[in-house]
Amino acid sequence: MTPVVLLAGTLDTKGTEYAYVRDRLHAMGVGTLVMDLGVLADPSWTPDIAAAEVAEAGGTPLADLRSRADRGAAVDVMQRGACTLVPRLLAEGRIHGVLGLGGGGGTTMVAAAMRTLPVGVPKLIVSTMASGNTAPYVDVKDITLMYSVVDVAGLNPLSRRILANAAGAIAGMVRAEVPDVDVERPLLAATMFGVTTPCVTRARELLERAGYDVLVFHATGSGGRAMEGLIADGFVQGVLDVTTTEWCDEVVGGVLSAGPDRLSAAGRAGIPQVVSVGALDMVNFGAEDTIPAAFAGRTLYRHNATVTLMRTNEEECARIAERIAAQLNRATGPTTLVLPLRGVSAIDAEGQPFHDPSADRVLFDTLRARLQPSVRVVEVDAHINDAAFADVLVRELLQGLQPPAAADPSTGAH
Repeated sequence: MTPVVLLAGTLDTKGTEYAYVRDRLHAMGVGTLVMDLGVLADPSWTPDIAAAEVAEAGGTPLADLRSRADRGAAVDVMQRGACTLVPRLLAEGRIHGVLGLGGGGGTTMVAAAMRTLPVGVPKLIVSTMASGNTAPYVDVKDITLMYSVVDVAGLNPLSRRILANAAGAIAGMVRAEVPDVDVERPLLAATMFGVTTPCVTRARELLERAGYDVLVFHATGSGGRAMEGLIADGFVQGVLDVTTTEWCDEVVGGVLSAGPDRLSAAGRAGIPQVVSVGALDMVNFGAEDTIPAAFAGRTLYRHNATVTLMRTNEEECARIAERIAAQLNRATGPTTLVLPLRGVSAIDAEGQPFHDPSADRVLFDTLRARLQPSVRVVEVDAHINDAAFADVLVRELLQGLQPPAAADPSTGAH
């Protein structure tokens, strides 16, 4: 089967560049389907999906967009249309990957359409925006951005090389095959920070020996949101949410919040989840001079030149615990909270800079008081990174899961 790449973009301003990429793909034996997102004028060559069809899918006739001369509104309509049509094309088996070229408007439209596609579908954008803040474009999907270096405005020796590289990259992506594995193992999700790495590493190894594959997410805001999205999409059979630190940033105002829906997807899906309080001792900021003045005098820890951590105080720990308890109380599946009574991170241990037993006590007491009986609470007289604590986490999760067919009874996990 010949793979087909969708080329989506504004042919009214970048038709020459798209034609060049199309021809490069054809020369490599890759098919193309071209979708026009431009509204200024008709392109000089005929695409497979005209701008008028995209505009209709977005809810407004193309003629109306052209008569208004409102570029912002036109981008919104064409983006909606692309977001409607692109997943349909994938579902129909007509495309196997997507490539876009653009500046701010084109990147915004193409990236939004790409985000409607599942993780694993090849997605590549050559963009003038790829060297700045890319979070609005990538979000939590596997979108590859290639910086265009020069504007996507005509062909020259440099742009030809970059666009040829992009064509080669997407051609390789759509042809790439994942080697078959002997046994398809159930997927679990886990969350980790540097300060909870020993715990999660041991838990992951035990779960893998018990017959599971474990997806580990870095709890940096985008990591938590990515995990929630994959859970909602049905990829995951159970969750080991060791590191719920993103709630510190959501409640206190740090830079790594995963938003107010964190800790909700597993509960809605009714799958087993074992949750802990990893790194709830810290709020994340950038360099020290970026910390808001309202936090003057607080206990800080310089993680590196660009990351400064602030110790959560008793009042903040109480609010964080209330939010976590509210989420867990809504869960429809087996839910267990496991508390490490001797510290919640590598720097929350005796002799470490964030060791604050009083704040931890408020965190634990508030969770105990606010959780409903439907949530099982297990307390372990250990630090979060002690092997004994990881062993309890694994035991609790395995008890809530159906034993996988590939489980290895020699692990002793039961």
